[in-house]
Amino acid sequence: MLLKKLLLAVAALLLSLSIHAQTLTQTVRGTVVDADSKFPLPGAVVRVGDLTASTDENGQFTLKGIPIGRQTVVVNLMGYEVRSQAIELNSAKEAVLQFGLLESALSLDEVSVTATAAGQAKNEMATVSSRQFSVEETNLYAGSRGEPARMATNFAGVQGSDDQRNDLVVRGNTPSGVLYRMEGINIPNPNHFSIPGTGGGPVTILNNKFLANSDFFTGAWPAEYGNAIAGVFDLQMRDGNNQKFEGSAQLGLLGTELMLEGPLGKGAKAPSFLGVYRYSTLSLFQSLNINLGTNAIPRYQDGAFRFTFPQKNGGKIAAWGMFGVSDIDILISNQTDTSGFESYGSTDRDQYFGSDMFVGGVNYSKPLNKTTFIKAGVAGSTAVIRAVNTKLQREIGDLGGGQFGWIVTANDTMLNYTFKENKIHGFFSFNKKLSTRSTLQAGVNVDLYMLDYQDSVRQFDGVTGVLPPWRKQWNTQAQWPVVQPYVSYKSRLNEKTTFTAGATSLYLGVNRTSFMPIEPRVGLSYQANANDRFFAGSGLHAQGQAPYLYYYAMTTQNFDPLEHNPDRIGLMKSAQVAGGWERKYKGLPVRTKIEAYYQYLFDIPVEVRSSAFSMVNAGSGFGRIWPDTLQNTGTGRNYGVELTAERFFAGGFYFLATGSLFDAKYRGSDGVLRNTIFNGRYAFNLLAAKEFKLGPNNRFTVGGKFTTVGGRWFGDKVDQTATLRTGEIVFEQAGFNTVQNRAYQRLDLKLGYKWNYPNLAWEFGLDISNLTGAKNILTLTYVPGLDDVDTPDIDEGIREEYQLGLFPVFYLRCDF
Repeated sequence: MLLKKLLLAVAALLLSLSIHAQTLTQTVRGTVVDADSKFPLPGAVVRVGDLTASTDENGQFTLKGIPIGRQTVVVNLMGYEVRSQAIELNSAKEAVLQFGLLESALSLDEVSVTATAAGQAKNEMATVSSRQFSVEETNLYAGSRGEPARMATNFAGVQGSDDQRNDLVVRGNTPSGVLYRMEGINIPNPNHFSIPGTGGGPVTILNNKFLANSDFFTGAWPAEYGNAIAGVFDLQMRDGNNQKFEGSAQLGLLGTELMLEGPLGKGAKAPSFLGVYRYSTLSLFQSLNINLGTNAIPRYQDGAFRFTFPQKNGGKIAAWGMFGVSDIDILISNQTDTSGFESYGSTDRDQYFGSDMFVGGVNYSKPLNKTTFIKAGVAGSTAVIRAVNTKLQREIGDLGGGQFGWIVTANDTMLNYTFKENKIHGFFSFNKKLSTRSTLQAGVNVDLYMLDYQDSVRQFDGVTGVLPPWRKQWNTQAQWPVVQPYVSYKSRLNEKTTFTAGATSLYLGVNRTSFMPIEPRVGLSYQANANDRFFAGSGLHAQGQAPYLYYYAMTTQNFDPLEHNPDRIGLMKSAQVAGGWERKYKGLPVRTKIEAYYQYLFDIPVEVRSSAFSMVNAGSGFGRIWPDTLQNTGTGRNYGVELTAERFFAGGFYFLATGSLFDAKYRGSDGVLRNTIFNGRYAFNLLAAKEFKLGPNNRFTVGGKFTTVGGRWFGDKVDQTATLRTGEIVFEQAGFNTVQNRAYQRLDLKLGYKWNYPNLAWEFGLDISNLTGAKNILTLTYVPGLDDVDTPDIDEGIREEYQLGLFPVFYLRCDF
């Protein structure tokens, strides 16, 4: 009996080793459609390695027995250009793809030599300043933390505002000029702990588990995008697997997650579902009484869902949504150490802060015939931001036992606000292939804003030490529409030259001045040969202000805020031109790209009184802005050159090098030409990774990233009286933005290990930001009575505060 058990155990072990030694395989399937009409294309040949399959009458294909790991899927169809896509397969999840083939203007015997470049935007109307990013890239790039926005900072011309947040500075523009679109809808700020008037935050709500490949634009984007002057994130949700139930569970520093997807019926056109939920891991640790070294624990949760119902002839109905809920209490009153600083807080108050957002809708898409495609959607969204601040008055005193530190002498409520923005969204688009060479697109995007802003404040006077009575800063209930119709046209003038043109209009119903009758867009792409492409584009872009700025009141009469900007502020505008050269290298997975641009900004809101204030400097950080009466008389200009050298992942290795030289300046109402605070003048990124195979089914990856960016700008002299009165640093106007912080530098390391079993795949990742612990400046703060020994040249009470030091982010994921 013992011998039999021993033999069975040995047999089981040998079987386990045999299975583990075998190369595991996976299924690749999907749909091939016409890129313009979205009509299914039968007869397309899909190839992965030596395996091929043809699409059926519905444009669908299935390839089984594909070895796991990195593969390239290539699609050919006579009369269409070749498309290819790099994918990474594991043993637990099928790859479900969709290819849009572009009808070729070349003769049939030449078609097969043309292939789409990796990274090329999905939007066929884009010719310049655009890039498609994949979900894989959000995990691949060191320091990205799985976030699309942090990943985008590796692209040429893009930088982050600081380590604490994921605001995007595109070509020196304000981060508030970036538009986020999801499923055709202009969505609220998709980040936890969002601040009014910003587009970023500390932690994203977007989860790469529900995203499909999407587009990112940095200038002169197509006419279908409006109400933005800096950049556009056009995000898409993926459909759930409609043939097989799959899931993923993950434990990581940034959240504990669960994702489930699968069919809601049987058959090739079965409906599907996809659901993702995440809860803050740090909150879980705190609930288990694990000491995390601080009481300021961020509490957040988020999720997303999608239900997809395929229709005949490639039609689709999809119901989707995403949400995020977040809260944090930053209690400075608990601190006694005079050297401490909370990166998310201020030095003179306790802060209780929270933000919630939800957006959801229904989309319908349908190819009407082989040349016509329509898409429409309706959605609703809500965004709520709430805050309570209590004013601390502190002094350094005896804590007992020979210890000295902060002692709180007063702690009174000084701020209480709740901002609610409810919106109804809708869009309709119509695509028509006029011929094999030309396509017409037209549509409209509509939003209805329903706003409720309530804000009461007691503005502490640091000079007198008095906390005055309450006054209302906002007491607003308002609603108004945003309407943006557009039309675009693409023509392949010959086999090498593609021309695009379009126009949009923008109307904001907030006042009579927020109307732009026409914003023209034009682009040209010239494919000189199989390797070299030259391109140019231009566009006029307009954008409204953050809605809360229209209703701010500096003074109050009988608790009635005297709003002074509703009818004064119009749209700010940017005229942009860009052009460059992109080169592929025959036989190598390498491309290089150089692009130059010039942007002229005008009608920028600045103060009526003579000052250095301009909206080009707003849009980042954890605070709202409080300008005086505004007018649209400011100007600015940005110009630069960008270089990209990229080796796509092949042979177990990839690298990406991007560099930007730029200059961003503006004029406020005082007429002085100044640096914007984001004018670092240069930015450089170098990323690389190497993948090592450990047997047929396991892989170890090591990657790194080095970033350096020119420092931000500040004033040469502090206004001591104004600083003491407000408790925040105020620089004298004359020298505003004339002194530059030292350069930002950061080295990141990414380690990953993936191991696969039949129908089960594991992955461990460790992403270490700021490996060397570099002291990059976050901001300057004012602490009365404190002299910072590290900054002897700065006035007493002014000290440097630093961004994140060494910051490790880990995750363990199981796909099943």
